[in-house]
Amino acid sequence: MNPPRTDARRHHDPQVRGFASDNYAGAHPEVLAALALANGGHQVAYGEDEYTENLQRIVRSHFGATAEAFPVFNGTGANVVALQAVTDRWGAVICAESAHVNVDEGGAPERMGGLKLLTVPTPDGKLTPELIDRQAYGWDDEHRAMPQVVSITQSTELGTLYTPDEIRAICEHAHAHGMKVHLDGSRIANAAASLDVPMRTFTNAVGVDILSLGGTKNGAVFGEAVVVINQDAVSHMKHLRKLSMQLASKMRFVSVQLEALLAKDLWLRNARHANEMAQRLAEGVRAVHGVEILHPVQANGVFARLPHDVSLRLQKRFRFYFWDEAAGDVRWMCAFDTTEEDVDAFVAALKEEMAR
Repeated sequence: MNPPRTDARRHHDPQVRGFASDNYAGAHPEVLAALALANGGHQVAYGEDEYTENLQRIVRSHFGATAEAFPVFNGTGANVVALQAVTDRWGAVICAESAHVNVDEGGAPERMGGLKLLTVPTPDGKLTPELIDRQAYGWDDEHRAMPQVVSITQSTELGTLYTPDEIRAICEHAHAHGMKVHLDGSRIANAAASLDVPMRTFTNAVGVDILSLGGTKNGAVFGEAVVVINQDAVSHMKHLRKLSMQLASKMRFVSVQLEALLAKDLWLRNARHANEMAQRLAEGVRAVHGVEILHPVQANGVFARLPHDVSLRLQKRFRFYFWDEAAGDVRWMCAFDTTEEDVDAFVAALKEEMAR
């Protein structure tokens, strides 16, 4: 049988590489193969398909017998749906000031989810019980949004990691105050790879109630999932997902991507490689006089400070983003498809621009 004809053509140069975001990477070939496998024939829509049913078994193997996955389109949708599921209309969410839900989701948790975010400044993107207590008060004060959830990110927006014991302490502290714990896991695979532990070690095993499970940054075309661990903590997830416009009609194509990542070890292989490339990048950068690495490199991101004019010139050669342009801070991200040659070429370009 001849392959199907297509009039599509390539509009980009696949040799162009960058360090702007792990979202810039394409899809892993094994994920694309899974999508083709799921195609053809008819499957029941809106999640009643065989791929979504099988995903439940896989998710339970990672996150415990009570876990249930609700596939969604994207990370912001996952966070907004998850946080709505564990709050009342008058509820608030305590999070780090640097958290993605606060700075990179266009106000969606507040505008679309109707939530109040109670933020806490942190030096490394991580909350602690003591930092949580800066916002954990006033439950009986009708003039203040009620703190009901603590949201943490693993790995954090600054590329740092919580240990399982740190998350356990947060969960115990939050639960003692009657609050629930949400984990934003858009890069959860990178965290598990770096800590060298199963994902369950710092989620269901330590008391996390609900999490946003990332796929896109780890090799999927699109698609994440809300994973409910504590069934008693949530309310009306199916209705919230639909109300939030995150219910995919052809859900099999979201579920099969997560299946391809999670059924065996593709999620771990991809994350380990991205982390290793970030370590290689950090080692190369440390040898460049005048460049300062700002945070421990624990996942797949490197945060650095260098002269502003150097960054502007370097951005013409490789895409990356300023993190704090006024301070000269930048972020360099590695992905599952970043190569050693990519990293070495970037470090060489950085050295050239610093020498000018």
